Amino acid sequence: MIARLEGTLISREPGGVLLDVGGVGYEVDVPVSTLALLPDPGETVVLATHLVVREDAHQLYGFHHRRDRDLFRRLIRVNGIGARLALAMLSTYAGDELAGLIRSGDTTGLAKVPGIGKRTAERVALELGERLGELGFGGPVPEGGGGTAAASAGPSMEDEALAALEALGYARASAEKMVAAVREQADSVETLVRLALRATVRS
Repeated sequence: MIARLEGTLISREPGGVLLDVGGVGYEVDVPVSTLALLPDPGETVVLATHLVVREDAHQLYGFHHRRDRDLFRRLIRVNGIGARLALAMLSTYAGDELAGLIRSGDTTGLAKVPGIGKRTAERVALELGERLGELGFGGPVPEGGGGTAAASAGPSMEDEALAALEALGYARASAEKMVAAVREQADSVETLVRLALRATVRS
């Protein structure tokens, strides 16, 4: 099992990144919440990872926070929730928010994730609702999960959100409008990107 990768970010595209680790390039699928927190290509990145092995492929999934990876692992154990759908859930909601919906049994909120119907939402809430407290959701983010290898002063929250949206394929002008529309509602890059994407889906 590959549980952690640290290397140079080569490129980032909608849904995934290319990471150079010791001269080997790893393609890693990541949720929007992680994509929004990544530095520019050329910088060192640490990701908590999960490897899914199938007959036709070995696919890596990466997360900025270790407990988001752990939540992903819980989700894919639920009948009807594959890796892609679990990734969509962690792209629609931040880990803390998603865990809160599951623990409170908010099936309406869970059903807002593309591909999640009412019955699947009920199954997720039923199977995981009482099992997420041990992952530490609702408390401070634990150290050593993932992110950049060294924290430093960088671009503003708006600039990072714009970069994330552009990486997802949005034109600069469109991204600026999306961010401006929800800027006052967000207190982090992750939240800003997520709200911008939600607003676009609703419009």
